[in-house]
Amino acid sequence: MLLFLLLTPLIGIFFLITNLFFNSNNTHMYKSISLLVSLFNLILSLFIFIFFDYSFNQYQFVQEHHEINGFNFYLGIDETLLLAVFLVLDVFLFYIFFESILPPLFLLIGIYGSSNKVRASFYLFLYTLLGSLFLLLSILSMNSIMGTTDFDGLYKTNFNYNTQLFLFYGIFIAFASPLGGSIILAAIVLKLSLYGILRLILPLLPKASMNYTYIVYIIGVITIIYASFSTLRTIDIKELIAYSSVSHASVYLLGLFSNSIQGIEGGIVLGLAHGFVSSGLFICAGGILYDRSSTRLITFYRGITQLMPLFSIFFFILCLSNAGTPLSLNFIGEFLSLYGTFERLPLLGIFASSSIVFSAAYTIYMYNRIAFGGKYSKYFVINIPDLNQREFIILLTLVIFTVILGVYPSIILDGLHYSVSLLIYRS
Repeated sequence: MLLFLLLTPLIGIFFLITNLFFNSNNTHMYKSISLLVSLFNLILSLFIFIFFDYSFNQYQFVQEHHEINGFNFYLGIDETLLLAVFLVLDVFLFYIFFESILPPLFLLIGIYGSSNKVRASFYLFLYTLLGSLFLLLSILSMNSIMGTTDFDGLYKTNFNYNTQLFLFYGIFIAFASPLGGSIILAAIVLKLSLYGILRLILPLLPKASMNYTYIVYIIGVITIIYASFSTLRTIDIKELIAYSSVSHASVYLLGLFSNSIQGIEGGIVLGLAHGFVSSGLFICAGGILYDRSSTRLITFYRGITQLMPLFSIFFFILCLSNAGTPLSLNFIGEFLSLYGTFERLPLLGIFASSSIVFSAAYTIYMYNRIAFGGKYSKYFVINIPDLNQREFIILLTLVIFTVILGVYPSIILDGLHYSVSLLIYRS
């Protein structure tokens, strides 16, 4: 099933290229193919999630094993939750796939971005590449010391304290660098950093992680407050959602370094919830409102509920989830992350908790101005159509996962208890 999980997007790309040559003007076909491939991959991931044995402390669904220039290449799923992000079990190949996101993102931003798109694409590429060089240096150091880059072999290693500090600096810089690029692509890039922290920093460098937690917490709290104030003052819808994503990413970063079961589980859950909600909000802002009106300014939108009632309902649910409202998956993840943060460093945990008030303030402000705020804006000459079938399916999928997992989070949490406990006590 893992092989199909990797091949499905490639098959989708083949059909997209075929459609490009034979029916290049049919943009509806591009969108339909992309949606079907994404849904199939989602269903396949759910099957793997269902058949995963949470009481088994070994890699599962291991499928391939080859030697490539001395590095192991085989597929499997660890105890983390991001099933479709990384399947390789070798840190060097992890680095290769980590870097492989840069060319597609560079092209997507440079071609389809709005203002200053070329400059933004270069900044994303350079910042992420610069940080990743430190990751490569750390990987080469581990390979030099242990003679292997296999995750299973590295997890059985106990590096001395000075080595851990050196490796911690390199890896943390690599996973902190994408935070700048996440202003534009928060729902994609930040998940790679979350996965990398769970994969490399926490299990391999426990002493350095414990001793330098206060530095991570100070950075996280400053990021939360700065991003929140930046969000409050912006009048651009996409900028508001992007800064909001950075603030929430800092919350789950604090949870991951809390060294508590609640905090780490909260960080994982909030990362998953952030992927659902942030993606949905970006679709609402860029894929729906901007495509129909060609503007991202909040002041130009008023009374959207009069014209797009279906869109307004989905947008309202996503906004409530983004604000961490109870019965949403974001609430579960944010509460557990902040609980773990407060247990570790109470003073910084209090400041981090300000994200609850800030997120409610700027999210409800945005929704109120767009959905209500008076009659339909005079700046638009024609009416804006409501959701089409493709947009409805995409938003419905994201909302269903957010609400169902928020009402019954045990589906995720029960599967995380054993793995997170091993991560803490093994370290």
